[in-house]
Amino acid sequence: MTDLDEIARDQDARARTRRARSHAGRRPSAASQVVGVFGELLITAGVLLGLFVVWQIWWTDVEGAREASAAFEEFNDGLDVEIPAQAGEARTDEPPPPEPVALGGGAFAALWVPDWGTDYKFPIAEGVDRPSVLDAGFAGHYPDTAMPGEVGNFAVAGHRQTYGRPFYNIDTLEEGDSIIVQTHTAWYVYRVTSYEIVAPTQVDVIAPVPGDAFAEPTEAMLTLTTCHPLWSTAERYIVHAELDHWIPLEDGMPEDLLEGS
Repeated sequence: MTDLDEIARDQDARARTRRARSHAGRRPSAASQVVGVFGELLITAGVLLGLFVVWQIWWTDVEGAREASAAFEEFNDGLDVEIPAQAGEARTDEPPPPEPVALGGGAFAALWVPDWGTDYKFPIAEGVDRPSVLDAGFAGHYPDTAMPGEVGNFAVAGHRQTYGRPFYNIDTLEEGDSIIVQTHTAWYVYRVTSYEIVAPTQVDVIAPVPGDAFAEPTEAMLTLTTCHPLWSTAERYIVHAELDHWIPLEDGMPEDLLEGS
């Protein structure tokens, strides 16, 4: 190797060293720092959003189911009679007058839907306020609508997603399916007559005669209302039912609840 080759190699090595030192000492620009901070904020926001979704989907269901179970147990503890594990005789005469209920009084009734399993039961409280009723493990009775077994329209609202999601399977109900309301004195067995999907503003679905706000009721009806479609509040899914018969608690249970037990 000649002296000229060695000199060239030495100069090339020194140049590489100067470039490395220059890059090492170069400070990032303000723009690149802003982009870096913004990227970190997006990552943090994504993590927080993911945690919120987990809370909204899963944890509120856990809390709602736990609160619903506790409310039903409290309702059940308030019964004054022992219910025989036998089919009670279906009655079609006029049921006893309903007991008055007040807002904030806890569960005054329970909802059973055999099509959703004989272990399905959900407490019903007065009112449809979200924080104190619907988000607290209850289905909510619309104030000023009929009471269970009463002529008119016993209208009930419930979540379809989150907080125990009592009406998650509402779209599986078909004509003739039973919806059972239990009070402290009787079972009221309703049969599904129809369903519809309406705008949130169509409030006549809970009128004494559903769909006709000015008609005089002659039948005892039940209406379930919930949001539709899943994960949306754009519409309402409505199920209507008509009272088929009632059974005093001390006489036994509805056959529909015993068939799957």
